[in-house]
Amino acid sequence: MTTATASRRTTAAADWRALGTSVRLVVTDPALLDSCNLLLARHLAEVDAACSRFRADSELAALDGTAGRPVRVSPLLAEALTVALRAAEATDGAVDPTVGSAMDAIGYDRDFTLVREDDRPVRLTVRRAPGWRLIGLDRSTGTVTVPSGVRLDLGATAKAWAADRAAEMLAETAGCGVLVSLGGDTAVAGEPPAGGWQIHVQDVTGPVDETPAQGSYDSVGLHTGGLATSGTAARRWRRGGHDLHHIVDPRTGLPVRSPWRTVSVAARTCADANAASTAALVKGADAVRRLTRQGLPARLVSQEGRVVTTPGWPTHRGTAA
Repeated sequence: MTTATASRRTTAAADWRALGTSVRLVVTDPALLDSCNLLLARHLAEVDAACSRFRADSELAALDGTAGRPVRVSPLLAEALTVALRAAEATDGAVDPTVGSAMDAIGYDRDFTLVREDDRPVRLTVRRAPGWRLIGLDRSTGTVTVPSGVRLDLGATAKAWAADRAAEMLAETAGCGVLVSLGGDTAVAGEPPAGGWQIHVQDVTGPVDETPAQGSYDSVGLHTGGLATSGTAARRWRRGGHDLHHIVDPRTGLPVRSPWRTVSVAARTCADANAASTAALVKGADAVRRLTRQGLPARLVSQEGRVVTTPGWPTHRGTAA
């Protein structure tokens, strides 16, 4: 989990929920918080209408029945798909938007608050995702081609991309420093507070602005770009004797079995950070070497609680009781 504090007197924060997750907005000009929050709410509503897998009226859901025909989509969805396909290419397919059917098969076919309450049995079957290279996106015509039987899921990239887009838009509009965090995917833009945006990186979900009651944690000063944490512990549920979570391995179509329980990455954008952190869970033992080679500061926590960092990650850390 990644959270941002707002303890400095020069900042103001708002917390609420959208896109099925927590939303945190922090600005360096308190007088602009309300207007920025309204703009953010409008932006996230547009993202939801374009990208949600759980809304029958979303643009993304409409692609399910197109049977391989080129379909014109909004610039917003085209941009989201571009980010998803770029993430797939950058991670060698470890982050793949064609896992929609696999997500449905493990029971993640609705908002997560409802998933945990569902007691329907699931049948776990190893089935490789169709593969991101099957998706045709023509930005010049604004059309998308999705083969018959392929269902898209942008859950691995859309929130981080939306945070990047919102932070840049709000900073430019308001002329102040802005932090946007969507479910821990954090993007910053504009002039940061003195010392940077103070981010808590922790392994156990907990209240913002508080030291976590358990698990290890770090405090990071973020000045530009984005920071994301991916993990297998936060969104878990049990169904038919199976312990399940929302990070799917495209090679099997099943929840990934990773030596890491959380991976945090800082990068040029939150979308890049999130793609790298999610891919690290899928890549497993090779993750540290790959992140180091990519020059990405990262913090990986093993299933046993051992913390491993790559060059560039701050060395200060703590452990709650």
